[in-house]
Amino acid sequence: MKIAIVHEWLDGYAGSERVLEQLFEVFPQADLFAVCDFLPDHERGFLGGRVPRTSFIQRLPRARAWFRYYLGLMPIAVEQFDLSGYDLVLSSSHAVAKGVLTGPATLHVSYVHSPMRYAWDLQHQYLRQSRMDTGVKGLLTRWLLARMRAWDHASAARPDVILANSAWIAERIRKAWRRESLVVHPPVDLDGFPFKAGKGAAYVVASRLVPYKRIDLIAEAFRQMPDRQLIIAGDGPEMARVRMAAADAPNIRILGRVPQAELVALLADARAFVFAAEEDFGIGMVEAQACGTPLIAFARGGAADIVQPDVTGVLFPEQSAEGIVGAVTRFESLLISPEACRANAERFSQAAFRDRILSVVREAGAARGMPESWMPEPWMAAPWMPAP
Repeated sequence: MKIAIVHEWLDGYAGSERVLEQLFEVFPQADLFAVCDFLPDHERGFLGGRVPRTSFIQRLPRARAWFRYYLGLMPIAVEQFDLSGYDLVLSSSHAVAKGVLTGPATLHVSYVHSPMRYAWDLQHQYLRQSRMDTGVKGLLTRWLLARMRAWDHASAARPDVILANSAWIAERIRKAWRRESLVVHPPVDLDGFPFKAGKGAAYVVASRLVPYKRIDLIAEAFRQMPDRQLIIAGDGPEMARVRMAAADAPNIRILGRVPQAELVALLADARAFVFAAEEDFGIGMVEAQACGTPLIAFARGGAADIVQPDVTGVLFPEQSAEGIVGAVTRFESLLISPEACRANAERFSQAAFRDRILSVVREAGAARGMPESWMPEPWMAAPWMPAP
């Protein structure tokens, strides 16, 4: 069986690259295609020596620094990949990868991190934050995004099976593309976040300090609760705003960016991990649960998939300081077991992801009448998942 994996672009080892890494664990013989490849040498280890086949964007002027400015050309770029000889194509898509062209004999399964956020429901927020909401530049950007929306909707019909990384993204897919999808949560490396039963007194936030994370709301909430300790770890453009929200509050400590070992220790010792963002999934929440740490999280986005209400954490319905204060009060009235938190995290392990991906591919192949000999060998099933 010939297998191809289509990845968006390679310029760092982040969330979508962790998905790619696990896809290679399941399908080690797969060929790799990417719009462009500018991955630093020290981050290439997960590719296992594979050299991706790239598009013409790789060779455009100053592509290493400017490849994102070539977004308008990326639909054409992915459509030029010749996948006619492949039995199975897996695309990992948050922009254009799902738009590759495949023939009727090829099974195409697309793992979707999100429809293009900046072209759909988050367009206005994106334009404001990038200061492209007015003038000629704003007009041209809106025109480009309108064209990308039309192509994105049309190309969503191409995959045979669409996988969403959370129920929230499945709803986005339904709204933008009018397609149904299966939820397969992304893989989380739980081994790097050891379980700890004993907890400290402080609540913890660990995040990039960017606007949509709403760390300022968390700081405002804890200013209203001077008897509760809050530790904020992370850095970013919102640092000044967060410091202002925490001004004159001795119960709030802002550490800035911390080394990984210190971050893990903070998560493991936290009374609870506080999360106020509307996130597609939220791997940091799973990492906290792996340490046995409860969650206090905004109820929209991936948190609704991760938190088991009143068992592994508390969800608050309103993205406000008052909502966070109410959630902390409710949390302190509950008895949440660290062991339950760790068990919950196991649902999102790398092994669970591999099992689910392989199960989906086997079932999709069988539904198309493909012979059993075509199917990949079954992966060792995770304890919570029945064998396919």
